[in-house]
Amino acid sequence: MATGDTKTKWNGENGHTLPDSSPSKIKVELRYEGKTPAEEILATKSAKIRTLWQPSSDGDDNRLYYGDNLPVLASLLQNPDIKGRVRLVYIDPPFATNSVFKSRSQKDAYTDLLSGGEFIEFLRQRLILLRELLAEDGSIYLHLDSNMAFHIKVVMDEVFGGSNFRNFITRRKSNPKNYTRKTYGNVSDYILFYTKSDDYVWNRAYEPWTPEKVEKEYQYIEKETGRRYKKVPVHAPGTRNGETGKPWRGKEPPPGKHWQYPPSVLDEMDERGEIYWSPNGNPRRKIYLDQSQGVAVQDIWLDVRDAHNQNIKITGYPTEKPPELLKRIVEASSNPGDLVLDCFSGSGTTLAVASELGRNWIGIDNSREAIETTLKRFLVGLEPMGNYVEKPMSDKPTTLPLPIVIEPEIGDFTLFAVENSHSDIQQTVQEWQSNFV
Repeated sequence: MATGDTKTKWNGENGHTLPDSSPSKIKVELRYEGKTPAEEILATKSAKIRTLWQPSSDGDDNRLYYGDNLPVLASLLQNPDIKGRVRLVYIDPPFATNSVFKSRSQKDAYTDLLSGGEFIEFLRQRLILLRELLAEDGSIYLHLDSNMAFHIKVVMDEVFGGSNFRNFITRRKSNPKNYTRKTYGNVSDYILFYTKSDDYVWNRAYEPWTPEKVEKEYQYIEKETGRRYKKVPVHAPGTRNGETGKPWRGKEPPPGKHWQYPPSVLDEMDERGEIYWSPNGNPRRKIYLDQSQGVAVQDIWLDVRDAHNQNIKITGYPTEKPPELLKRIVEASSNPGDLVLDCFSGSGTTLAVASELGRNWIGIDNSREAIETTLKRFLVGLEPMGNYVEKPMSDKPTTLPLPIVIEPEIGDFTLFAVENSHSDIQQTVQEWQSNFV
């Protein structure tokens, strides 16, 4: 494996010279017609908001908005309790597919008709406002497919700074497909993960060890204790002039490397029996299985696919994402009591998961079907996917069944609508209110 020295240690051999400007400092922007200056976007007129329903406790920790998310986001920027206090943003916007998506009941759920520069600018304007809402230690996850993911990566670098890019996550979204056209099966989509700064909330995600992985990774058993362990080097790439570059037990670090720990710490490890000495006298560190939290999650996610069998519970809303996907993101990039925002909230998965995990939330969507689906989800939960196949849902307007009890994890929330849009969901709100009479 090749190792690299820092630029300051490079001696300029082979006649090469370093450029005057580091590539990381060269500004890269995506140019297209209709690109609005950032200052104009930040001056977006706030929406006039009407309260449609709120709990008897008058709590407003959780908020659900019906309306265009751009002016709603602008109005949130005027709230000092929200601006700069959002710990996590997850958004799953339209994918620029030039399609109209329908729910299981065959009602129009949302349109996805923007493409090219129009789509880029649509999303960029919202990203700029979301940046201002994020806390300094906050994170944003943007879910896209291959249509626009690479264009939006450039936009995200521009809005949040390339140095705040963390991961380009590839997710396996479905089972293998038998395509008839000449192309590989499309089974993946992508999640761009950025932070507001270098100091951000991070709770590393782990997958449990499987017996097969344990046998392969932790091959040794300590005779004295019966503990399973693996051996790892006690050195790391790069030379050092301090303690970790000095000899230990008469041994120099390998060429071009240094000890991972000062000799005094290595002595303590050896006294505890945590150093394995090979027959030819090379030290290795013992890493015990019982001290491992699991397998650290990498940037390819194979285990959080969309609904794929008849027993999985869903709402039936198009492009609905699995709760397990949101649980991983919410747990990794927020803590209990933090504020989570999803301004393309769809069926409400982000909001339900945030509540379940003890986070507060803000959801926004301009689809009546999305709001109806979210409210129904909060009241009756999810239904097995097979129910939609065996008993097709009626094309009549959503009716919220009685008697009804809110699922314990949802908690209180306030329902808002942009002025002049509230009449679109008035019937839904009345049905909702009737469940609390």
